[in-house]
Order: sequence, then C-alpha cells, then structure tokens
Amino acid sequence: MRLTYDPRYNIAYIRFHRKRKGVESIRISDELIVDMAPDGTIYGIELLNANEQLQREDKGRLIVISDATGERTELPLVFTDAK
Repeated sequence: MRLTYDPRYNIAYIRFHRKRKGVESIRISDELIVDMAPDGTIYGIELLNANEQLQREDKGRLIVISDATGERTELPLVFTDAK
C-alpha cells in the first residue's frame, strides 16, 4: 500500500495495486473517487480536498493498527496548503 499527496492540487491517493487495463474510476462523492476493476478489486482511492479529509480527529497522523497483533504505528502526515 502506498499513500501519496500532491500539495499543488490538495489530492491524496491510497494505492493498493498498480493500475491495470480495465480499471474504472468511480466517483463516490465530490471528494472521493475509487479505482475498481470489473471483478471488484479496488486498486486505489483518490481523496480530493485531502487536507480536510485526512487531518481531522488524528491531528495529522496516519495510524496503522494490525488487527492480528494489535501493534500500532503512527506516522505524521505533513501537508502543505495548495496554492
């Protein structure tokens, strides 16, 4: 999994797999697009207006918790306002 952020456009992308042919971008809302294959495989999630969506309760941190072990890892998310 890979999380990228483009501060010029304030867009974040969570990539689960590299895009292949046949992947369709489905607009879920004004700020959420999901890239999905016909078999239901999700390739990525695009977050428009990413600063608002990613910096809410967790105060700019990405928190990853393993359901199997309970291990918790916190990573700071540093965003620059798009201009």
